[in-house]
Amino acid sequence: MSCSIQIPALSMTSVTPPNVNQQTIELAPSYNIPIILILMAIATLLIQPWVSLPLALFGLFLLLQTVTIRLQFTATALDVYRSDQRIRSFPYSEWQNWKIFWQPIPILFYFKEVNSIHFLPIIFDPQTLNVCLERFCNFDKMEEMG
Repeated sequence: MSCSIQIPALSMTSVTPPNVNQQTIELAPSYNIPIILILMAIATLLIQPWVSLPLALFGLFLLLQTVTIRLQFTATALDVYRSDQRIRSFPYSEWQNWKIFWQPIPILFYFKEVNSIHFLPIIFDPQTLNVCLERFCNFDKMEEMG
């Protein structure tokens, strides 16, 4: 009596993990600053009506921007979208520096390119912004890599 056992052939295929840097990350909106400005305008309405008007208008302007503007971090650039249309792209290769001002309550995002400086109010998730900046534009790591 002959007994044979057949073992199926195993195929050795390599699975390559997706490149994390090729993932596009869109920042969620944050309504904190526009709402705080509008509430401050309402609070100052009885005390200083002329001060509350510009404050309210600025808060409403930022609220509109929060609803319509989106930032997307791609592998090569920070893209700015209005609704579904890309209106500007900032390649990381041209960035020289970045900073998020006032860490207890982030209110302003600054970044410097080779030929220009940009300031953006924090109308998007500040934690995700910081994570993306450190991931895509970490100048300390870039300097170490040469």
